[in-house]
Amino acid sequence: EGFNMKDLERIIESMTKAASKAGTQIVTGDTKVVARGAADSIFINVSGIGIIKYKGIISPRSVMPGDRVIINGSVGDHSAAILSQRQDLGFKSGIVSDSAPLNSLVESILKVSPHIHCMRDVTRGGLGAVLCVIAQQSQCQITIDEKDIPVQDEVRGVCEILGLDPLFLANEGKMVVFCPREDTDKVLNAMKKHGYGKNAAVIGEVVKKGRGRLVLNTSIG
Repeated sequence: EGFNMKDLERIIESMTKAASKAGTQIVTGDTKVVARGAADSIFINVSGIGIIKYKGIISPRSVMPGDRVIINGSVGDHSAAILSQRQDLGFKSGIVSDSAPLNSLVESILKVSPHIHCMRDVTRGGLGAVLCVIAQQSQCQITIDEKDIPVQDEVRGVCEILGLDPLFLANEGKMVVFCPREDTDKVLNAMKKHGYGKNAAVIGEVVKKGRGRLVLNTSIG
């Protein structure tokens, strides 16, 4: 109750554009209105329906030693963009959220390799948290190299000012892919040819089975 109608129209227009960009169609919707002050402006929840055609089993349980870890671009952009817009922080930046539909990127990856073992969107908790979960679920040691992880200079600057780690900042348009060593180049090239993967990079590998843990080779050794 009391939400600005112009803001609502702007949000709906943005949702329409985003659905079109993703090649999806909004087929139904519902609205619930709560009393003034009972919610912080507006909440939007979305559910999607799709069809899985891939023959391989894409799951953390499919991860195995020798797999390479690939990310489709720089990390921390979304959180840094949000933080830089908060008035009480008192600084400006040109950082833009990485929010993006990744379904077409996923499709291009699956077309070039029948051996994708795991894929995961890197959202809340950031790259570090997502890889920790995959390490635990696969019971593998995953080793990543800090120098190979793409981070924009402006994002790094925000992290230094606020004492944050870009590996644990949220993202909205990033994903990690686990694939065998022999398919790495094919997957990486497919990602780089796509608009949402042009800054893709190999950031690590799965070292061994046994204890599930994530190891970071830092820039200072």
